[in-house]
Amino acid sequence: MPSSASVFERVVDFLIQLFTDPVGFWSSHTLLISQIAINSILASSMFVVLYSGQLSLAAPGFMAVGAYTAVLMSLYLHTPLAVNIAAGTALAGAAGVVVGLPVLRLRGVFLAIATIGFIEALSLGVILNLPITGEGLGLKNPDADPVGGIYPVLISMAVVVFFLWRLTKGRLGYAWTAIRQDELAALSQGIDVPRYKLIAFVLSAVLAGYAGGLESHLNFFVDPNEYGVPRTVQVLTFAVLGGSGNVIGPVVGALFLTTLPFVFQQAGDYIGVVSGVILILVIIFRPQGIIGRGGFAFVRPRWWPRPQVSAPSTG
Repeated sequence: MPSSASVFERVVDFLIQLFTDPVGFWSSHTLLISQIAINSILASSMFVVLYSGQLSLAAPGFMAVGAYTAVLMSLYLHTPLAVNIAAGTALAGAAGVVVGLPVLRLRGVFLAIATIGFIEALSLGVILNLPITGEGLGLKNPDADPVGGIYPVLISMAVVVFFLWRLTKGRLGYAWTAIRQDELAALSQGIDVPRYKLIAFVLSAVLAGYAGGLESHLNFFVDPNEYGVPRTVQVLTFAVLGGSGNVIGPVVGALFLTTLPFVFQQAGDYIGVVSGVILILVIIFRPQGIIGRGGFAFVRPRWWPRPQVSAPSTG
């Protein structure tokens, strides 16, 4: 295990370069910045379903659909990048409709289990068995552009966050809020609950597929292990840590948890322990996440002792 001094020095060097040499930081951390943006879009897809009161964990599966479709079209059809990503996004959305129609009858943990089943079925039944997908060996993407791809990724992240922010302030967002708080009450108010839940599920699938298509353009190799249950846990952690009640929350969670392993990479396997401790502390002291619905504020747990206010002296 590395010494605390070496870890501290790396953190200081990272922050010094970030604030004193932003151009050099951009050049030397391009892949990190790109991955933060990809994870932010993926976290935003999780935000949509959580905001509508659904515990869906299918995002990595739809991400795989977008990634593999984009790379396969590039390899065999030689179509432009924009067409490849658009096709992967559309196919992920179509898959969202097919999966969402039957599974959205379920709620809570049962919906979560069903969507995990979708990921396993996609992985074991398609990705690991079809020759066109590499049969579990992955796919090479010779047309990847890790450096130039950062610009469309960052622009996409900004557009997605702004789009979702506007969406939550409109009629659709209010309907999702009502469904999240009480489905029966929402039904009594004339809200078409199944329809609005399906819209959220499909929109989440579209965003995840789009993130997959963008990520495939940044990497020279598409690894099927990147779209399994561990990625699901990671995406859910983004939302829980950052806060799922605000569109910025999952983005903050993605920023924090994507940067943390890089800054503390000398900690090796202990980085999981550090991340877990931080997550526990946030859940205890800030249960609505770092960025709650009302912004950032410290929340005192019920068992935390309150400050004692002494009575004024009468002597």
